[in-house]
Amino acid sequence: MNSGGCGAVLRCVIGLAMCVWAGMSWAQNAAHAPEKIIIDTDIGDDVDDAFALALAVRSPELQILGVMTTFGDTEARAKIADRFLGEVGQAEIPVLAGKATATKNPMSQRRYGDGGHFAKGSHADAVEFLLEQIRKYPGEITLIAIGPLMNVGAAIDKDAATFRKLKRVVLMGGSIRRGYGDLGYTAPVAPMPEWNILNDVVSAQKLFSAGVPLFVMPLDSTQLKMDEVKRAFLFSQGTAVSDQLTVLYHLWGQETPTLFDPMTIAFVLRPELCPVQAMRIRVDEKGFTREEPGAANAQVCLDSNAEDFFRFYLKRVAGVEGAR
Repeated sequence: MNSGGCGAVLRCVIGLAMCVWAGMSWAQNAAHAPEKIIIDTDIGDDVDDAFALALAVRSPELQILGVMTTFGDTEARAKIADRFLGEVGQAEIPVLAGKATATKNPMSQRRYGDGGHFAKGSHADAVEFLLEQIRKYPGEITLIAIGPLMNVGAAIDKDAATFRKLKRVVLMGGSIRRGYGDLGYTAPVAPMPEWNILNDVVSAQKLFSAGVPLFVMPLDSTQLKMDEVKRAFLFSQGTAVSDQLTVLYHLWGQETPTLFDPMTIAFVLRPELCPVQAMRIRVDEKGFTREEPGAANAQVCLDSNAEDFFRFYLKRVAGVEGAR
């Protein structure tokens, strides 16, 4: 073979190698790309929503496309989210407000948002934002629903076909085999209507029949008590995130938070913390989430290990070096 032929062969080999390398690099980058999430929250009542948002902003594996507020005074809730994100250096994350609803539920952390720090004058519509983002990133977005499901139901009503293009919904909601106060070592407590389901039963029914992949973290696996030792450790860190949690905890005004909502974020990051099983769940007219025979419509976590959860959560949110 002459030198020209050798050169052509060499160029072909080099070109093929570069194509293979480029393909491998693309695959590796795709595998390590942050997961796109949207958080739908009723931040401002119980303090666990703030603890969930804290875990999300401390996790580089996640790309938070937006935070939507639901239930009651959604503009007031949006101002709380504005300030939290601003105080932790992530004011660029959009905050959207759902449609306001009537409620007598007190908002213990309202003053945090009323202070004017980072608060925007108004907020775009949550449902429009959700559907717009799904159209932009079909099959890529995980919706994390940690409040009553008004925005979810409205999105399904408005464009069910687009809603089904979510990658999945991860929901804190329901009570399958254990009710409030059943911590696994106490006397059994029968299942009961759970807050997020009970406050919009119709939207919950729509979600469970929407045909979108649904991962459910019910009371059975989310009654995670953050005791005094854990609070003292986290609140003493002196970081932007821990300082905001400290303020919101004291405004909440109670003693021991139950971190229901953060399990949804933890599941996205470390699914082994809340192993799921396929189940068929029916939401009845009273807000019970009942097991029944038939084809599965959800993947449900019925048990979790609180020690493993808090070991992960506290290290991650506190920013402990080497935390995984």
